[in-house]
Amino acid sequence: MLDGRQRARDNAAMLSLRHTNDPRAFSSLVDRWRAPILRLCTRMTGDRHLAEDLTQETFARVLAHAGEFRRGSRFSTYLWRIALNLCRDEHRRDERRGARAECDGTGLVADDAPPDALAAGHEQAEMVRTALGRLPDHYRSVVVLRHYEGLKFREIAQVLAIPEGTVKSRMAEALNRLGDMLGPALDDG
Repeated sequence: MLDGRQRARDNAAMLSLRHTNDPRAFSSLVDRWRAPILRLCTRMTGDRHLAEDLTQETFARVLAHAGEFRRGSRFSTYLWRIALNLCRDEHRRDERRGARAECDGTGLVADDAPPDALAAGHEQAEMVRTALGRLPDHYRSVVVLRHYEGLKFREIAQVLAIPEGTVKSRMAEALNRLGDMLGPALDDG
């Protein structure tokens, strides 16, 4: 989530990049947004190395298409949309190849937890990541943006260019599907 000042700084940097190709403006955007975009791409693909490539490609596209950024647009919405589109494109390529990225086990459990909780937490986290990876992209996008990136439904609607009601219904369906996939496994544990 962004406060108004940070949003204004991001938009100003993008407009500066658009008009003057200012390398400092681009650098500030990369510094600020690299980690969130990498997290998003990792959650969407389940593959940290692929996510790093997609993150780099996201910023390459921001730079290459800076002239298309419109005054009055939100940079964050523009950036999330680019990254999600790249993730979807990659998913479609994987489906055509018959491949499916496996989750690499990054980051859902604190490393300072007790060993037994750590093991159980990693196992449950892996089940959640696997189930999340099985969701269709349009459901996974909503879950990742809401639960992992903390965007509001209104913001997700802007990123995905769909009505807020559609975001909410996709979230409900995604959670139902996750519950169906995870319920039996978590009940056993």
